[in-house]
Amino acid sequence: MTVQDKAEAMGIEFSPASPGYLAMCVQSGAVIMTSGHVSTMQGVLGHDLSVEQGYAAARECAVSILQSVHQHHGSLDGLRVLKLLGCVYSARDFVDQHRVVNGASDLFHELFGPELGHHARSALGFAALPTGVAVEIEAMFEVV
Repeated sequence: MTVQDKAEAMGIEFSPASPGYLAMCVQSGAVIMTSGHVSTMQGVLGHDLSVEQGYAAARECAVSILQSVHQHHGSLDGLRVLKLLGCVYSARDFVDQHRVVNGASDLFHELFGPELGHHARSALGFAALPTGVAVEIEAMFEVV
């Protein structure tokens, strides 16, 4: 089963999106870089939100990234996940950003497998994110 087939079997939908103010993906050579994709969930991890809620928000960001990459590349096939940057709206004493961003990493591992899905990653806590969203994630893919 291809990556595209797996995503569709998981219920991830791919429909054309209208261009916005910024490009959601930019390609340079064989590398596709995404803009930050935000969760619809708002709130502060470690204050309003639990790790489990943050995990779900990160997964939502990953699905949105996949939809943008699909729009740009035409398929999820022929890609390798290189890097994720996970930004987590965090309470001052919250130290589980890595567990939150696992929501995105786990989805990419499941879809792309060990050869194409294991990636470098940063998971950082922020005092605020735009519009109060809980999580924002950007990614880099290689066209293989």
